[in-house]
Amino acid sequence: MKILDANEYMSGEECQVTATIGMFDGMHRGHITLIDALKNEARARNQHSAIITFKQHPQRVVNPHGSPRALMTLEKKIEAITATSPDYLILLDFDDRLASLTAREFMELLHSQYHVSTLVMGYNHRFGHERNTTFAHYVEQGHLAGVDVVKGPEYLGQYAPVSSSIVRQLIAGGRVEDAMNCMGHPFELSGKVIHGFHNGRGIGFPTANVGEIPPELIMPHLGAYAVMVNVENKWHQGMVNIGRRPTLDNGHNISIEVNIFDFDGDIYGRPITLQFIRFLRLEFKLGSIEQLRQQLTHDKELSRQILDNYISQHS
Repeated sequence: MKILDANEYMSGEECQVTATIGMFDGMHRGHITLIDALKNEARARNQHSAIITFKQHPQRVVNPHGSPRALMTLEKKIEAITATSPDYLILLDFDDRLASLTAREFMELLHSQYHVSTLVMGYNHRFGHERNTTFAHYVEQGHLAGVDVVKGPEYLGQYAPVSSSIVRQLIAGGRVEDAMNCMGHPFELSGKVIHGFHNGRGIGFPTANVGEIPPELIMPHLGAYAVMVNVENKWHQGMVNIGRRPTLDNGHNISIEVNIFDFDGDIYGRPITLQFIRFLRLEFKLGSIEQLRQQLTHDKELSRQILDNYISQHS
């Protein structure tokens, strides 16, 4: 796969391109359905396949105060798109100039700069500043721009309907297992291990405090979760708490603290990735440290059962 930036052009020797366009945030089952259709269409037309996406969400330009939180960083999105093996990934900067283009003008840009002669549209996708339009309008404007517009299929599988907006709502509500089913993979947060309160070790549950998480990412609802944890390029089982630690009176700041099972290494300052598998419980204040220890023991036992089952299903 070759990656082209916004200021790059395809050389004149390249063959014609069948492309699709979207944010592809979260790379969910609907995206995979569309990309499969893209590659089939490109093969049928003997053209190269290209996925066109944006480095930032268009809403950050169009409606900066209403822009949604992202499901993945640009780096992770590039990794996810690369795994689907298109011929090209085209990364555009969504700015005021791009936002002002009509659908026809935008397709003319794709046609002239990237040799796009076929555009496979997601079944509910819209582009161009005149967004309240019909698919027939896109077909008509595409014809004028030299682009054949075809409609991509809707994902109609077991977990339909699926969209990035639905996945965000599920994660914000703590329903990470449902979000995983919609995406076909767990929701991830990556950061670095930073200094925390150091209270967990004293009650038998040492934790790594996860910080430096990109601020544009969505956060799961406050509470405890069973998670898979990657540190030093190795996966471990664990449980994480996102919250204010009320039993230990640690104030109002929200922390992300993960207890990694069967692990006792010094990983301060190291990268860490959490995959959220299932919600365990809401955070609540307990009457004593001993009650907290008992609750954490129960959480750990339940997490092991959940994660053993997850691993057996995905091995």
